[in-house]
Amino acid sequence: MRIALRVFATVLIFAILTLLTQVGGIIFLLALLTWPIINRKIATRLARFGTKALSFLLLYSIGIFIVVPVIAKQNGRVQLPMFETNGLKPRTIWTCLLNRNYAKPLLRNTAFSVANKMRDEYPGTVVKYLDSAFPFFDKLPIIPHLSHGDGRKLDVAFHYIDRSSGLPSNEHPSFTGYGVYEAPRASEIDQSEICEKKGFWQPRFLKESAIPNRKGDFIFDSTRTKSLVNYFAADPAIEKIFIEPHLEIRMGLTNPKVRFQGCHAARHDDHVHVQVK
Repeated sequence: MRIALRVFATVLIFAILTLLTQVGGIIFLLALLTWPIINRKIATRLARFGTKALSFLLLYSIGIFIVVPVIAKQNGRVQLPMFETNGLKPRTIWTCLLNRNYAKPLLRNTAFSVANKMRDEYPGTVVKYLDSAFPFFDKLPIIPHLSHGDGRKLDVAFHYIDRSSGLPSNEHPSFTGYGVYEAPRASEIDQSEICEKKGFWQPRFLKESAIPNRKGDFIFDSTRTKSLVNYFAADPAIEKIFIEPHLEIRMGLTNPKVRFQGCHAARHDDHVHVQVK
């Protein structure tokens, strides 16, 4: 029974790490090879556990910072920046630590170009990106996205105004960048409600109340967000952009690349989805 439990735990950890990071499961199996040595060298159970955890973290760090980027480049993918570069940075460092920041070079170059244009028009503005793709395998999307498997898609955070100061902010009401919605006004079309009535659950999959946020501290910045979308839309590399219909109408977005993502996908009034050709 004990052996069976260990096997089950190993398989479970492997599956969770693979789903979360794509490469973490493989690295965990490599870390297991160090366990017999640790068991022989360290006497106490707590010290062994801590050393095994450090062994995994060390191998994981070597993997995602040194090995994976080199192999991913051969797969036609490059990393989006971990820290602010050319006006672009992740909303949270966890996007990078979980390997969700890989993209085709064309997508990265386009994101840099748009971020630079935003910074020129609105000095001090930083474009925050959310999820892009894992380093490998076009057909393997990253949870909870339906797509994002091929490195051609990128989610970008909205811009906000600090409510207390009334000034443009680079901060965001949500830690992840997702889940805080700029919902339809009473006079605007509620596409999520329409989709729900048709039997689709995806538009309401992520409940705003399920994620800790500071929505009350910020106001949606329609001016900078409109510019952000228009700069992406004007770039010839961009194929399509997803945003909810009520925001498309509210901000006066007229480029045909801007469209509704369909009822089968999660709602897009908390971020912008851009995709290169």
